Amino acid sequence: LNGYLREEMYMLPPEGVEIEPGMVCKLKKALYGLKQASRQWNERFDQFLKSIGFTQSNVDKCVYQKYVNNSTIFLV
Repeated sequence: LNGYLREEMYMLPPEGVEIEPGMVCKLKKALYGLKQASRQWNERFDQFLKSIGFTQSNVDKCVYQKYVNNSTIFLV
């Protein structure tokens, strides 16, 4: 589950990957190790949980809840 980047980012190819000299790789999604990767992952995870019916707590943004068959599911 990789988050989507808001800006264009480029990188040198990984060691062992051969491309034309002077060329770089354009990232399509956030990679582990980027400073913005954790934030992008959290935004994508939040969108996914909301798409399957969870709601985010107003008190603690790390807590989600969903009501199913007269029961409450909490995701912390």
